[in-house]
Formats: sequence, structure tokens, C-alpha cells
Amino acid sequence: MSFIIVLGALLFLMLVAYRGYSVILFAPVAALGAVLLTDPRMVAPMFASVFMEKMVGFVKLYFPVFLLGAVFGKVIELSGFSKSIVASVIDLVGRQRAMLAIVLVCSLLTYGGVSLFVVVFAVYPFAAEMFKQGDIPKRLIPATIALGAFTFTMDSLPGTPQIQNIIPTTFFKTDTWAAPWLGTIGGVFILLVGLLYLNYCRKAAATAGEGYGSGLLNEPEAVNLEKLVNPLIAILPLIVVGVMNKVFTTVIPAYYGKTYEFTLAGGGKTMHTDISSLVAIWAVEAALLIGILTVLLFAFRNVVAKFAEGSRAAVGGALLASMNTASEYGFGAVIAGLPGFVAISNALKAIPNPLLNEAITVSTLAGVTGSASGGMSIALAAMSETFIQNAHAAGIPLEVFHRVAAMASGGMDTLPHNGAVITLLAVTGLTHRQSYKNIFVITLIKTLAVFVVIAVYYATGIV
Repeated sequence: MSFIIVLGALLFLMLVAYRGYSVILFAPVAALGAVLLTDPRMVAPMFASVFMEKMVGFVKLYFPVFLLGAVFGKVIELSGFSKSIVASVIDLVGRQRAMLAIVLVCSLLTYGGVSLFVVVFAVYPFAAEMFKQGDIPKRLIPATIALGAFTFTMDSLPGTPQIQNIIPTTFFKTDTWAAPWLGTIGGVFILLVGLLYLNYCRKAAATAGEGYGSGLLNEPEAVNLEKLVNPLIAILPLIVVGVMNKVFTTVIPAYYGKTYEFTLAGGGKTMHTDISSLVAIWAVEAALLIGILTVLLFAFRNVVAKFAEGSRAAVGGALLASMNTASEYGFGAVIAGLPGFVAISNALKAIPNPLLNEAITVSTLAGVTGSASGGMSIALAAMSETFIQNAHAAGIPLEVFHRVAAMASGGMDTLPHNGAVITLLAVTGLTHRQSYKNIFVITLIKTLAVFVVIAVYYATGIV
């Protein structure tokens, strides 16, 4: 019965997310409903001491990352830099290679620190224009954007400043550059196999005589390419974020050491800060801040004219994204404290291989919640100590566990109820029936990549 209660809570959360209801509202409802059915007396204590503690703890750690990432994406957009980057990559690759160009543009922007939601809005007008010129079916645009923005640059490539690559750092005491070779191998696998599949779809559509389509919704206006920013200046903030992330990852621990103590003025208490668990977060925050300042340095006049309205949108988006994930994190902590989860945990322990155990656990929960960061947060909040013990017992570096967790979170997360998928389809004016099949194949490819990386590690031992 306890197992059914936990499973019911997970399925309920998945259902409400799929139907478009707020996870912020229904994550505590699902968690406390499970507690109520287990032991009614525990409802209030669990809410106060577990759910709220974990939710607030998540916000304390990660909200600045969400906020600075959202602001960085917004100033890149307001400055016109994103439009210049997209146009330049398209010119470089060639308009006849529409799919490759769009994938490269999306990957460049997301690896440079721009939020994937911003990327969708920035790239779609160009994608629609190129697909129309190449007479490629519009229904393939979502899968093309998903390959570039929702896969290898989100969680595979070392150093990516996306939240899916940051969350494992606080559990495993790693940094965002963990397991660089394995991450790169996984990223290349996703890119190549994904492009082969998209090219197959394009050729099949051409053979069948299917063109761009007619009577479509949300068709964008023609892109105005006049007065674009120099592409070298436009791409500079993305390069700055990547370089400074690496620099701060090295400099911060050298400057502070593993821990830092200070005493509050006026005879206050002594504060202790565990620097080792915060290095990756601080490095990304500092890099994003310098990236924002770099944009302002070159495009202050363009940005400041619209910054008041743009910053409000950025802050609102950051609050919503962080609170969604924080609520799921609190949900995971509550579920992990129930007897039913012990049954699930024991069942997963039956998977003897520690990396396969972690990959299946994280990928399953990401699929259930429809969120890479949410599913990984639930899994790591509940089972990180077990993963760490397994790593030490098997002699596997925690950097490998970091990379497997990050990539597994971005595997089955893009099921139909995923927020990014719903947003992508809404922006492009397409439906699940028209375009989701191709997105799902990309989902299977990035899920397969996790197991490819695990196989490579065991075959070669490289990290």
C-alpha cells in the first residue's frame, strides 16, 4: 500500500503538469496528500520541516543562477546580439543547410548561457524563413530546435552554465567541467545521430512530395536583417561567459580555500561557509554577471531603452522557473521520507551497476515530472548519499556520477507534459499530433547517449 501511495503521488504530479496546472501549487498538494494517506499526524510537521526547508534551501542556492541567466538572455535579445549571431551562423553554414544551421545556432546560444526559452523565441523566425525557402516541412522545426537547445549543450558538454549541469555540483562537490571527455563524447553522439535522423525526415518528406505546408498558425513576419551588430561583438559575451566560468572555477577555491570563516560585526557569531560545495555556483554567477556587463559595454543605449520592461519579464521568468524546480525538490524530499519510497529505493538497488542505477533513477523521475532539473533534484535529494556510497565502493570518480546524472536528467524529460516542449509547440504554432513524434525520437537519442557514455567509461576508464 505504501508503494502505491508514493506511485500515486508521482503520477498525480505528472498528470497536473501535463494538463498545464502550476507545479508550485500542486507539488505540495501531491506530497502532503501522500503523507496524509501514510500518517495524518505528520502532514503539518512534514510541510514545515521537510518540504519548506528543502524548497527554501533550493531557492537560496540556485535562484541567483536562474536570475542572472534570465537577465543575460534578455540583454542578449534586447541588444540585437542574438539576431546577429543567428544571421551570421546561417550565412556561414549556408541557407541550403537549414537544419544544421538552426541546430548550431541553438547550441551556440545555450552553451553560451542563454536560457533555452529565450533561444526558442529568438531562433524561430529564422527557422521558419529558412524552412519555407527550402520547402522543408514546418512540423520538423520543433525537433530541430530541440536538438540544438534541449540536448547536448544543456547537460552533456563540459562547462555548460545551464542549471542541469549545476545542480549535481552541490551533491557531489564537483564543478561544471566534470568528466569533460565523457560529456564531449555524449554530446557528439547526440549531435551526429540527431542530425542523421532529421536529415532522414527531410529526405522522406521530399520523396513524399511534402513541402513547408499551408494554412499554418503563428507564422512570423519576415526577419529584418538591417543594421545588425558586428557578429564578432555579438558573440563576445558568450565567449566571455565560457572563459570566465573556467577561470572562476579555478580562482575561487584558490582564493578562499575549502572553507571560509568570518565574524559578524558587533561581536556577532562566527559564520562558516563550505566553499567546496559552492564553487561551481559562484563561478557561473560571476561569469554571467561579467557577460551582462560585456553586453552593456557594447550596446548600452539599445538595452537601456527597453531594460525596465525586459528586466521585469526576465525576473518573472526566473522566479517561475526556480520556484517550479524548488517545489519539485521539496516534493522529492517529502516522498523520500515515506515508507513507500524505501520500496522504490530497494527495487532500484536491485540494479547492481551503480551508474546504471543512477541513470535509470534520474531519467525515470525526470520523465515522470516532465522536468530535467526537477527530476534530478528529486532523485539527488532522495538518493545522493546512496550514489556517493556506491561510487566509493566501486571506485568510480564522482565526476562520472555528476555527468551521468546531468545527462540522464535531460533524457526522458521531454515527454509531452514538459514545459519546454509545450512552449516550443505554442511558439511555433504546431500541435503535439503534428510535431511531437519527431521530438520524441530526439528524446530517445539523448536517453541512449547516457548509456553510451556509461559503456565508454567502463570500456576505456576515461573521464
